[in-house]
Amino acid sequence: MKATNMKAIAIAAVAGFLTGFATVSAAFSAPAAAGGNPLAWLATKAAFEQFREDFWPEARRAGISRRVYARAMSGVTPDPDVLKRLERQPEFSTPIWTYIGKRVSDIRIAKGRELLKQHARLLGAIEHRYGVDRHVVLAIWGMETNYGGYTGKDGVVRALATLAFSGRKRKYGRTQLIGALKILQAGDITPERMKGSWAGAMGHTQFIPTTYLAYAQDFDGDGRRDIWNSVPDALASTANYLAKRGWKPGRPWGWEVRLPKRFDWRLIGRAAARSVARWEKLGIRPAAARRFYARDARAWLILPAGRKGPAFLVTDNFRAILAYNSSTAYALAVGHLADRIAGAGPFVQPWPVRERLLSRTERIELQKMLAREGLYRGAFRGHIGPKTREAVRRYQLSAGIPADGFINRELLEHLRRKR
Repeated sequence: MKATNMKAIAIAAVAGFLTGFATVSAAFSAPAAAGGNPLAWLATKAAFEQFREDFWPEARRAGISRRVYARAMSGVTPDPDVLKRLERQPEFSTPIWTYIGKRVSDIRIAKGRELLKQHARLLGAIEHRYGVDRHVVLAIWGMETNYGGYTGKDGVVRALATLAFSGRKRKYGRTQLIGALKILQAGDITPERMKGSWAGAMGHTQFIPTTYLAYAQDFDGDGRRDIWNSVPDALASTANYLAKRGWKPGRPWGWEVRLPKRFDWRLIGRAAARSVARWEKLGIRPAAARRFYARDARAWLILPAGRKGPAFLVTDNFRAILAYNSSTAYALAVGHLADRIAGAGPFVQPWPVRERLLSRTERIELQKMLAREGLYRGAFRGHIGPKTREAVRRYQLSAGIPADGFINRELLEHLRRKR
């Protein structure tokens, strides 16, 4: 039988053996010699080889040469761990107090303060050029790679090719894979040295390829935008990104605040944004400082752990951090780490650590019930993001309960009783 016919048969087998994420992951795991299903492995391998062939015209249209494409994609196979890690992102699945506690540790704070002194001249020059608080730049460096301690060991082309080939992030994978190929074509790095995270994030501050292409900087003046090996380039690139995403000099990312008694829960969220001065008139006060500064800044309230946890008044600079990673937990951790590096203390209000949170299955159930109420239109994956929180708040308001947007067992039971 001709090889082309064998490949067609193998690709056709995908429909029977690769239905759904679990089957794809299993088929990725091993060939027959390693105990996997031999036909499923053959189907996956053949389908991925076909993907590499089919993707070439798209790369060519983007200006990638055949030589660069062949070198980058030669021998690339799907990575079974990539799709697994896609579904286990800690920003969306870990309690916020656990997430922040692990990332804003005493060791990381101390290291940040040490680097603040060590790189004082560099950080001052970056802050002067881009207008971004040096402590925030340091905090992102600390959050992303523990100040360069671990920048990732995954082959970026392989990781992005896997995402482009299968799973729910195909569009992202295809876009970023083209971006990675453009970086390789420019000669900024070789395929062998292009290492990063499972999602294709690279260098000291973990830029994805399209972000690199749009915002990376050559701050050390050597003619290359080297975010992998040059600390000046990496930190300047981060500051440039934040500046272009709306960072305003002279303003904080936000403050922990105290709410007045009989607070109007309808004032939570970005839709209720107003100046800090107006929040003061409503009885909002900083939890640690004596008074606010930048009183003309536009700000809004967030309660990431509900009314039993700390409350925060955040500015457009918080939104700039969210552009780096769309998780509230991530942005809050960056802001808090920056403050701690600058000498501030821990949060004043404790987290509700005894609160019984929902499992992923329960979170999916909650999203489906909110959808039946006509309040939620997102995916049913159990990831708690802005869409889910806003749907929860709208439900709480309609039910006459404090609309803090917090998701716990009490809320789930309330929804179940409505069925």
